Amino acid sequence: MSEREPILKVRDISVDFSIPAGGLFGGRKVLRAVKNVSFDLYQGETLGIVGESGCGKSTLSRAVIRMLEPTSGQSIWMGHDIQKMSVKELVALRKDIQMIFQDPLASLNPRMTAGAIIGEPLLIHYSEIGKVERLARVIAMMEKVGLTADMINRYPHEFSGGQCQRIGIARALITNPKLIVCDEAVSALDVSIRAQVINLLMDLQKELGISLLFISHDIAVVRHIAQRVMVLYFGEVVEMGDAEQVVMDPQHDYTKKLIASVPVPDPKVEMERRELRRRLRKAAA
Repeated sequence: MSEREPILKVRDISVDFSIPAGGLFGGRKVLRAVKNVSFDLYQGETLGIVGESGCGKSTLSRAVIRMLEPTSGQSIWMGHDIQKMSVKELVALRKDIQMIFQDPLASLNPRMTAGAIIGEPLLIHYSEIGKVERLARVIAMMEKVGLTADMINRYPHEFSGGQCQRIGIARALITNPKLIVCDEAVSALDVSIRAQVINLLMDLQKELGISLLFISHDIAVVRHIAQRVMVLYFGEVVEMGDAEQVVMDPQHDYTKKLIASVPVPDPKVEMERRELRRRLRKAAA
């Protein structure tokens, strides 16, 4: 993999926030949410970014693609520095880099039909396409993600959570992107629907050759979908490597804690996990 040129190079990305210091005259202090994170992403690869809530996963992903401005660092997309792009260049970049959000219903405009939601990126990035062709593309994409053409005029509240997330996936795919950032894209779904959406993403990735940045607090889910895993702890990378290797032979105590927190349907194994969690808490105290 190292012989290939990555499509995305992230170098020393940091994100600081100014927050109240506390007290009546406390002023403000700087919170460093992401600290000098670097990684590469290759075409057709899934890189899993895992860690507990508040560790900086979502902040990192947004800073990388400049949905928020990083304090320092670089994101090089196919040879172009994203941090130096103009507004016009960033709009064009969105065609190649799309995002799937955590809450499938909240990320959809309740006043727009499924067809309008999925087709909206075409109006922005492919304005030369006529209404008939746009409709055909929307229907084809709906069918690709497991929705049917007769759902095109329904509104988000008429769909289940899993169906809403399929609409979000269709919207992300409609521009033929090279990279999709999945920001906790399955965490709001129940277990059976979660598996369906993950399998859908994996099938689409094989078919279309897209790359994924898959963000999750669940290392078991990341292990299933990602080839490589990056573990974040308080905004810093504490471990990175092949997904199977990281899960089977974790080197950092925090990674061990994440793995130990995954429930196992075996009483004996679960008792051993509880003992491991107890030892880790004792060691951290």
